[in-house]
Amino acid sequence: MPFEEHPPRTHNLRMLAQKANIFPELNEEQNKLLNTLEPLNIEARYPTDKERILQSLNHERCQSLYTSTKEFLEWIKDKL
Repeated sequence: MPFEEHPPRTHNLRMLAQKANIFPELNEEQNKLLNTLEPLNIEARYPTDKERILQSLNHERCQSLYTSTKEFLEWIKDKL
């Protein structure tokens, strides 16, 4: 599926999924992952929030997020 335009510069994962026409196909787990990743990406850019975010990201949570994100990426690649 060729792109007619470059994707927008944004951290809004839901909007990107909608523009890629995959949003309606997302299952509940994938929607939850987007809900989890999006604020981590945006909030981590602000120094006042970094400490709070770092405290919530223990090894187990990071491993879980990494695994889920990797699976999601494979799912997206299969759609291309």
